[in-house]
Amino acid sequence: MHRHHNGLKTTLLLGGMMGLLLLVGAALAVGTRNSAFLWLFLLIGLGTTAYGYWNSDKIALRSMQAYPVTEAQQPGMYRIVRELSARANQPVPRLYVSPTAAPNAFATGRDPQHAAVCCTEGILSLLDERELRGVLGHELMHVYNRDILTSSVAAAVAGVITSLAQFALFFGGGRDRNGGNILAVLATSLLAPIAAMVVQSAISRTREFDADEDGSTLTNDPLALASALRKLQRGTQRAPLPQDQKLVNTSHLMIANPFRRGGGVAALFASHPPMDARVERLERMAGRR
Repeated sequence: MHRHHNGLKTTLLLGGMMGLLLLVGAALAVGTRNSAFLWLFLLIGLGTTAYGYWNSDKIALRSMQAYPVTEAQQPGMYRIVRELSARANQPVPRLYVSPTAAPNAFATGRDPQHAAVCCTEGILSLLDERELRGVLGHELMHVYNRDILTSSVAAAVAGVITSLAQFALFFGGGRDRNGGNILAVLATSLLAPIAAMVVQSAISRTREFDADEDGSTLTNDPLALASALRKLQRGTQRAPLPQDQKLVNTSHLMIANPFRRGGGVAALFASHPPMDARVERLERMAGRR
């Protein structure tokens, strides 16, 4: 199903993050001559990952002020999700709507049995049923591909790297009289968090490509998702979400970047690939059918 080998890319990127973690841990051990802090921060990271993974649905839905909807309230959503869940032989997730005009959608939950799919009021009014079906197929595949676990692990490792680097920078560098070691500790402490953020963003972008491809395979209609993404690109720029920290923490789950686009260096840290690249891939996918 993964024609672009995105599963392998994700594995390699996560391996790169673990390599960064070991590098920063080594720098901290050199600077402090004590590796106990590495284990402390690892334990904190594991705890944070476990909490975020088990509560991902509550955290994301609360940040968007989403409310559960019945089949009478959203018959179209229920009809589409039931059909696609049956086709994938997976449980039907809980359905929510967020009362915001910004057009977007996201899925969350630690596994298919505890999944939730949320659409904003903006996306429900913007897309036709075929386009909405493409979006919901994309979101369901995030759940079926266990992307919430992947993103939780990536975020936790990045957080541990940043914490270790800050600790090494402020408490480790000055404890070694060897100037070369001090410079190595300082360089690692400054550069590793940036590298971790870049890799974390690359993992998120890779998973978006995966969900585009797998969702279109599920719906058998890649052009429907391509059309939806074009509308979302315009709609999110007309009605972006505010840069509230709770929304920033949830934004990587959404099908489209909910904030105003940034260019240049900011693109390195973007959690979503460029819409043009996503649409182009989907159109190529449709041409192979």
